[in-house]
Amino acid sequence: MRTFVAVEISNHEVISSIKKFQSEINMKAKPVEPQNLHFTLQFLGEISEEISQKIKQSLRTIQFSSFTVNFKGVGAFPKMKFPRVIWIGTDNVGGNALVDLAKKVENVLSPLGFSSDKPFKSHITIFRIKNKIGDISKEMEKFRSFEFGSQEISNIKLKQSVLTPQGPVYSDLEEIKATI
Repeated sequence: MRTFVAVEISNHEVISSIKKFQSEINMKAKPVEPQNLHFTLQFLGEISEEISQKIKQSLRTIQFSSFTVNFKGVGAFPKMKFPRVIWIGTDNVGGNALVDLAKKVENVLSPLGFSSDKPFKSHITIFRIKNKIGDISKEMEKFRSFEFGSQEISNIKLKQSVLTPQGPVYSDLEEIKATI
């Protein structure tokens, strides 16, 4: 099964704000469905049921306090001139708390052979771009510091992703709640 560790976006005001933004941007890009909005703390890829159980046990050892993230600004990977993904960022305090949480996830999963291929960057993917669309810098400039709202982060989830022609379908395998 294809898996990842994530923080879901569940605040309805934030989701509404993102949906409004997605509907107002005119480009050839596939918007991420509202129920699929999340921060990927660590992508794990294909794993067996046996490894899934070990991952769940490891994740249950993580202790963290709940914290608030403010959703702010937009960007693109790899860059605005050649976008493949358009994302929403975070404020510094919330973003740093997410980085710390991602490090805790990586630390408990590294003994199982999982490591991140690149440093965690706090962002939510809101569009995926399959075909070349060119430079979107001007279009996105006005949203550089746009605020989408905030959410308290009080849990992380081990998620399964099933890829379908209509897009990915996610399901929860395990939930770890803030302890402190």
